[in-house]
Amino acid sequence: MKTKFICTFVLVLATNQVHSKTLFEATDWVTDNTFTTGVEGPAVDKHGDLYAVNFMQQGTIGKVTGKDEVTKLVSLKNGSIGNGIRFDSEGNMYIADYVNHNVLTISAVDLAKGGDLSTKVKVFAHNAKMNQPNDLAIMDNGILFASDPNWQHSTGNLWRISQQGETPLLEAKMGTTNGVEVSPDNNTLYVNESLQRKVWRYDLDSKGNVSNKALLIEFNEHGLDGMRTDKQGNLYIARYGAGVIAVVSAKGELIREIKLKGQFPTNVAFGGKDGKTVFVTMQKRGAIEMFNVDVPGNAFKQ
Repeated sequence: MKTKFICTFVLVLATNQVHSKTLFEATDWVTDNTFTTGVEGPAVDKHGDLYAVNFMQQGTIGKVTGKDEVTKLVSLKNGSIGNGIRFDSEGNMYIADYVNHNVLTISAVDLAKGGDLSTKVKVFAHNAKMNQPNDLAIMDNGILFASDPNWQHSTGNLWRISQQGETPLLEAKMGTTNGVEVSPDNNTLYVNESLQRKVWRYDLDSKGNVSNKALLIEFNEHGLDGMRTDKQGNLYIARYGAGVIAVVSAKGELIREIKLKGQFPTNVAFGGKDGKTVFVTMQKRGAIEMFNVDVPGNAFKQ
């Protein structure tokens, strides 16, 4: 358990050749034990490739180019272990490193060159006061947000990360902050608390300031993990332990629950040639499931 980018997708890749056309029907994309139980992060780049952390062993990032087609992108140095991943509008990758209190980055240029990327991973932001940066969200202008849970004490923080790598604390002493996402219009920030099973919404301005915190929705059981929005502003929330992805409107209405094969989803990402494929990382299985939807993800820009 323990990013939204503006690009034109040029997609004729195996990752997008999704076999099932049935909506909201989960099937395997990457089989069991390909990743460790720390599988998380999922994010799709501007070329349509999918990435997730902890491929085969902790501290790695895997690149998925098709069904059961995974290669190691990079092994992180200094004991770093990734969690959430996001891409900005230029294709730069950001990784939440929960071990070393970092947000790491790999430039779009280095990603395109390929080869041994272990020396190309840079510390974009560091704050020793962070518990363990978990998930990331990003505005169109590149401002990042990081959830920061303290699992032992069932608390958490919310941080903003500027384009210069500054890390102002937005809110402390929350519940166990986990999933975080920005609305399609960049006017709302969503943050959930796993153990408290609450999703909060904040008004968001162009500088990444938050205000007017309000409860969006609360669940009665199981946990909450990563989440993403579609183009209509609906949240797709990983319900850890429930084995479903909950689809919640911007008004806090539960629209549907999509049943998964496994019970422990950790995060979601939209991809596919039309942005209507949802990939779900599955903790206990060390796998990735997928299903098709009728509305493209917000990260997909035509």
